[in-house]
Amino acid sequence: MGTTHEQFNVGGMSCSFCAESIEKAYSRTDGVKDVDVSLAHEEVLVQYDDDLLSEIEVKDTLRDLGYTIRDSDKAKRYEQQQTELADGKRRLLLAGSASIVVVALMGWMILVMKRFESASLTMDLVTLVLALGTMFGSGRYIKQKAFQSLRRGIFNQHVLLEAGAFAGLFGGLLGLFVFPSFPTVHFFAVSVFITTYHILSEYTSLIVRTRTSQAVQRLLDLQPDTARRVGEDGDVEEVPVDDLYVGDNVRVKPGENIPVDGTVIEGKSTVDESVATGESIPEEKADGDEVIGGSVNETGTLLIEVTATGEDAFLNQIAREIEEARAMKPGIIQLADRVLKYFVPAVLTIAALSFLFWVVAPLAWGGGPKVQRGVFAALAVLVLGYPCALGMATPLALIRGGGKAANHGILMRSGDAFQIFPDVNHIVLDKTGTITVGEPAVSEVIVFDAEESNVLATAASAEAFSEHPLADAILDAADEQGVEYGDPDAFDSVTGNGVRATVNGDAVLVGKPGWLSDEGVDLSNCRDDIERLQGRGLTVSGVVRDGDLIGLIGIGDEIKADADETVRRMRDAGITPVMITGDNERTANAVAEEVGIDRVMADVLPDEKREEIGCLQEAGHRVAMVGDGINDAPALTQADIGIAIGAGTDIAIESADIVLMGDRLGGVMDAYEIGTESYRKTRQNLTTAFAFNGIGVAAATTGLVHPVFAMLAMVLSVSAVLANSFAGQFLSGEGVNTEFALDKRTDDDVRDGRAMAD
Repeated sequence: MGTTHEQFNVGGMSCSFCAESIEKAYSRTDGVKDVDVSLAHEEVLVQYDDDLLSEIEVKDTLRDLGYTIRDSDKAKRYEQQQTELADGKRRLLLAGSASIVVVALMGWMILVMKRFESASLTMDLVTLVLALGTMFGSGRYIKQKAFQSLRRGIFNQHVLLEAGAFAGLFGGLLGLFVFPSFPTVHFFAVSVFITTYHILSEYTSLIVRTRTSQAVQRLLDLQPDTARRVGEDGDVEEVPVDDLYVGDNVRVKPGENIPVDGTVIEGKSTVDESVATGESIPEEKADGDEVIGGSVNETGTLLIEVTATGEDAFLNQIAREIEEARAMKPGIIQLADRVLKYFVPAVLTIAALSFLFWVVAPLAWGGGPKVQRGVFAALAVLVLGYPCALGMATPLALIRGGGKAANHGILMRSGDAFQIFPDVNHIVLDKTGTITVGEPAVSEVIVFDAEESNVLATAASAEAFSEHPLADAILDAADEQGVEYGDPDAFDSVTGNGVRATVNGDAVLVGKPGWLSDEGVDLSNCRDDIERLQGRGLTVSGVVRDGDLIGLIGIGDEIKADADETVRRMRDAGITPVMITGDNERTANAVAEEVGIDRVMADVLPDEKREEIGCLQEAGHRVAMVGDGINDAPALTQADIGIAIGAGTDIAIESADIVLMGDRLGGVMDAYEIGTESYRKTRQNLTTAFAFNGIGVAAATTGLVHPVFAMLAMVLSVSAVLANSFAGQFLSGEGVNTEFALDKRTDDDVRDGRAMAD
């Protein structure tokens, strides 16, 4: 007996009821051991016994429920999403057109002809055709979902919608052929309206969930398509990366992306591994050191022995981590769906009991069965029971919150973020690029035998020809302070150690303290200063002129101006801040101490970040993760709420539920406060909507509610929800901004802090 895992990208999911229906269907299927459904990313991960089930049977369960399985190829998947959008738009146009015609007929009948009951056989037949066309044309796919759900004993929104739609159709047919007093047109109109509304809501949901970016593919594009393979005879040939095998040797020149994971067997260079570690300062690489595919070779030529290819390569592992985390991320049942979970069977039960009451109860007081009234009561209950306002309560609150967030430079990409944020009690912050700026800068200059400006001028002149990021930091500091410096008379870069130069006739060394000691420089009087700077997490470069140490330069990643204030706001809100980083423990603790974070996780690899988030979740915590790099993407996806810094990488942004435009860390707590307020609005909306539905259903049991008044009640309930969602916003002059909802933006727009509305 073996357990097989299958992961599917699923089309057609519109709310958490869909996720619950899929989970229930699989839980009732023999051989299925576990299933995880991610509504946010439209993915299903199924674990099953391959002795009892085949892959085809597993897929057929999804297809039977009315959902589609998208192609595993991401480019084809995107095409399928666009096809689904086109199909949804076509259905909406057809159903919407039918609704407009029905409204026009009803308006003519009520306002011109002054009649509520049927005005003419022709009008009855026209609305019947429109009802049948909408229900069995545009809305046919809804019936498939409802039937398959009922067949499995699952009561969801599709079942309730079809109960209401068929109730309207049945009521209209009774009025047409049995009871002339029935408002035929109005009952047929109900079938059209609620089907159209559902198609509209699913189409809107599809727009929100369709992603136009191919972020995971862009992640894999960091790896070059070809590599220079070096044969045993020294010959070099350019081959596709897919043709490389473990043990092959490849040569990488300065400025190129390293094509594969491997080990350096010849050469020295600095390598920018921020793709993996997120750290801004490059690593020095020499014989025996490991390198990661996708990182950038900066200064020297390297000969690398391949150690991993294909699915074992780092970038592929990250991509797989992201997709698995998406599928296994705990599902969130929206508050509205929790209400509907009990509301659906309750409405169906009340409708049946109402019919029985008016048929049986009159016998008790000596009357005859009131079949017509019983039918009217049952149908009215089903019509009024369709939760139009309940369905709108959550999205309207999210639109309001999303608009307010957009005005603060925050893109709320997931409705789950609004619901979960009030319960978050731990916020995990990446260090580099999140708490810190993400670029090396001069933090401190210690002077021994010259003025500070002279130390910077000497170091800048010596480093003027260097391409190392630490040299850039020194030059930037000299420029900011207005220090004048020139080009060196002679220059030599000592890979992994520093530079040797001649400046105005003086021999100058700038580099690591250990290298300076090897060059015969006496550092005995500055050991304490070096240790203090390194204790702060700074990289130390000594500046030597004609054999004498004239100063030390401490270079590090600057902390963002609002970092300490943001941490304070977290504590005030009862949230525990946690810092996680791939950097060493000494540097991590130094940064954490400066901003006021007590809990630190250092030396953590990308896959370990996700595991750490999972451990916090298993301990019962609600966790938000804030990051900006590729190495943060799996953790962002795993967290209950992933928050990406908008100035970060595409893959981090695509993996997140919330995007902060620019690099301001304070947006994290702004998003928290907006999310908390929006969730409060959601609860208020649901209370209002449920009150209307509850009162309406209770009134409908009398059998005296006319469909016109039923629809009027639906209009009033929606209006009340609208007023609660937006009245305060209009009064405050905020306006309504729906930028977040469609998530239509280009990569440059995200970086510039502009989310484009479709």
